[in-house]
Amino acid sequence: MTPTTPTETTVAEVLAELADLEDPKTRAVNEKHGDDHGVNLTRLRAVAKRLKTRHELARGLWETGDTSARLLALLICRPKAFGRDELDAMLRDARTPKVHDWLVSYVVKKSPHTEELRLAWFDDPDPVVASAGWGLTAERVAKKPEGLDLSGLLDTIEAEMKDAPDRLQWAMNTCLAQIGIEHPGYRDRAIDIGKRLRVLEDYPTAPGCTSPFAPIWIAEMVRRQQEEPGVR
Repeated sequence: MTPTTPTETTVAEVLAELADLEDPKTRAVNEKHGDDHGVNLTRLRAVAKRLKTRHELARGLWETGDTSARLLALLICRPKAFGRDELDAMLRDARTPKVHDWLVSYVVKKSPHTEELRLAWFDDPDPVVASAGWGLTAERVAKKPEGLDLSGLLDTIEAEMKDAPDRLQWAMNTCLAQIGIEHPGYRDRAIDIGKRLRVLEDYPTAPGCTSPFAPIWIAEMVRRQQEEPGVR
């Protein structure tokens, strides 16, 4: 007798499982940050670990538009299997912060199209899309700065960050801090820009955490580098 082959997990089955994991208290907390889902992320990751990599299922989950389903999709997809235009469309459709962040961090950064997308998004008129371009630029500033015009980036930050929408402002501020942390020749200027613009100066920071205010952030990370040479 031929053994029975287990049926492939369907989108409907996964959606039903996610619905069972929905928690009103978790949703209430997430909604304060602009995220419309109520599944605990530890439990979501447990589902992803069980499912393992299933790219076609991931595509189906993404197409539902449901935030929890999309987060799960980003955990079980195969990042290099997405085309450049597909990733561009996904980013433009990712309007909740957590989906946007995970898409960039878990998928776009592992794609062969990363640099092409960074350049395409950097000056996009949509500030949410532009924030992804700036986020990828901050990553390059820290890890692969060759070919970047750091002085030009500081010029743009100095001129535009103060009045930028929140998510774009955050990404530009991250880029400013990374320039100051990783490039001593630009450190003084980066700190000066941060002090004059005062962006995120009053951002609430939990005890033991580093403030995102660029002058404090830069000083703290440089101090750590000096205390632990080679550790960044």
